[in-house]
Amino acid sequence: MNILFSLILGVFAHSDELPTTLHTQMTAVSQDHGPFTSPYQGQNSLQPIHESATSVTWTIFGGVRLFPGLEVYVNPELAGGTGLSHTEGIAGFPNGEIYRVDDPSPKWNLARLFVKQTFGWGEDSEIFQDGKNQIADKEKVRRITVVLGKFALNDYFDNNTFSHDPRTQFLNWAFMDNAAWDYAADTRGYSWGAYLELNQAHWTLRWATVMVPLKANQMEMDKDFPVQRGDNLEYEYRYALGERAGTARLLAYQNIANMGNYRETIDTPAAGMDITHTRGRSRKYGFGLNLEQEINANFGVFSRLGWNDGHTETWAFTEVDRTASLGGTWKGTTWKRSKDLTGIALVFNWLSDDHRDYLANGGYGFLIGDGRLSYAPEEIAEAFYLYHLNNGLETTLDYQFVQNPAYNSDRGPVSIIALRLHLEI
Repeated sequence: MNILFSLILGVFAHSDELPTTLHTQMTAVSQDHGPFTSPYQGQNSLQPIHESATSVTWTIFGGVRLFPGLEVYVNPELAGGTGLSHTEGIAGFPNGEIYRVDDPSPKWNLARLFVKQTFGWGEDSEIFQDGKNQIADKEKVRRITVVLGKFALNDYFDNNTFSHDPRTQFLNWAFMDNAAWDYAADTRGYSWGAYLELNQAHWTLRWATVMVPLKANQMEMDKDFPVQRGDNLEYEYRYALGERAGTARLLAYQNIANMGNYRETIDTPAAGMDITHTRGRSRKYGFGLNLEQEINANFGVFSRLGWNDGHTETWAFTEVDRTASLGGTWKGTTWKRSKDLTGIALVFNWLSDDHRDYLANGGYGFLIGDGRLSYAPEEIAEAFYLYHLNNGLETTLDYQFVQNPAYNSDRGPVSIIALRLHLEI
């Protein structure tokens, strides 16, 4: 990381005549839940006793334009802490700022390092303000963008104006992204690969191929790329209802990796309900629908639907095979707090028959598993209020109610309270 920081400082020290951007963010999330009903528990269960957990991230977003259309970005990131019960026990996990990090102690890592090339044509242009990984610029509406390097797939896919950023919006994983989208990434959410985007006035087509983890939800990536890979395709259509903007996004993906099979594991006594014993080169695929609609200048609603094949082992994100969410956010302009934000949302998560039978027979995934299962959909409601303090500093009070954690009607419900502190410079 010392070499990385030297590189960043060197670029900015010699970039007096080059357009640059430099931003930083810090986010701390503390969560707490009380005791709840739990007649039994397994190795991946949410602990039924009083628990508290805190996570922290600090990210530096640096970029420089070397030539017209050619930009380089680098994001060192400090991440530490842990989620409740070591980030296990709920498929729609309640803290989008934490993943199953390899070490809970704060540690610097390279979050993003990529080259971005933009080719534009036509007469129509649009203005981009300076921001995180965005140099202020005027770009053609009709354009092709190519990105090569390390990034997160959810930097570009499954975006949503009202529900996508756990640092300023909903905290739950199932509101941050489509929970049935098992997007390829390391334990911290990043991967190496290529991204291609075609943008037009009312629609955008996106495609990416990236490396997959060598093992389920691990830091080490499979170097047999592009044989083993994650492919993603999304079509976005932007429209207006009256004067109010709306967007619909249709997502398709596939992961090709050495994944196990739930039904094969159940049908193979020698596997001992250990899905790692049935791993072999497999293809997992799924689809997502993402909708957002502005109702007025201060209020907007969103919804996501997701489905994946359900028989192939969950490999990177979270153990959800079907999902449906609905919610909305309100700006505080109505009560003369224009920089405040509040929201409420509900999500239902389901498992496939194969996945459900695997857990009921004592199997474990990397995130959930109570040793047995009385199946019911996982139902989560979340409400938050973000209070803007000053100069980029915000604090948020968040409440989540989880019915049937890890799809188990024998356990819970669980109430989770969170306090979030977020600073952007």
